[in-house]
Amino acid sequence: MPGGQRLDLLDTPAGTERWLVDRGLAPVDTGMQELCASLLRSLREHVRALLAAHVAGLPAPADALAALNGALTRAPAASLLRWDPDRGLYRETAHPVAQIVEHALAVPAADLLTGPDADRLTACCSTPCNRYLLRHGRRHWCSVRCGDRVRAARAYARRTAAAAPHPGGTTTPPDGTRPPRARL
Repeated sequence: MPGGQRLDLLDTPAGTERWLVDRGLAPVDTGMQELCASLLRSLREHVRALLAAHVAGLPAPADALAALNGALTRAPAASLLRWDPDRGLYRETAHPVAQIVEHALAVPAADLLTGPDADRLTACCSTPCNRYLLRHGRRHWCSVRCGDRVRAARAYARRTAAAAPHPGGTTTPPDGTRPPRARL
């Protein structure tokens, strides 16, 4: 964000629920609690570690791999049988919100890291951005904002370098005019 501010869409239970609902990963009014939001934030950091290792061509960090595998096994495809003296046998997931959280990040991350697009994974080239993207064409940034930030930094560096004293003791005049560049 501008001014070095950070925006975390998962920083509160309500924000986490909104993020999941907006992506079709959870039903409206899930009732997200801080424990589950914290679990998703922790899992996100493990996924980032796996993405970073993959992009850099390094081995997967063992703790990140264990965390993602744990999340994958805790997101069962079928409800389990339960027994209650009043209800008898019934099917139920252990904790529906936890299952939603585990499934929301673990399964898509595993598919991305092992799927046909895994070779296109790259980190956003704009510091301090910590996002990843699928590279296509000449795209190096996750968003227009990150691309604009890099281009603005380059332009600022050029202006600063142009205004700095040159070895001969001259500087660029205040009107911004410069001598013509030599063409190669």
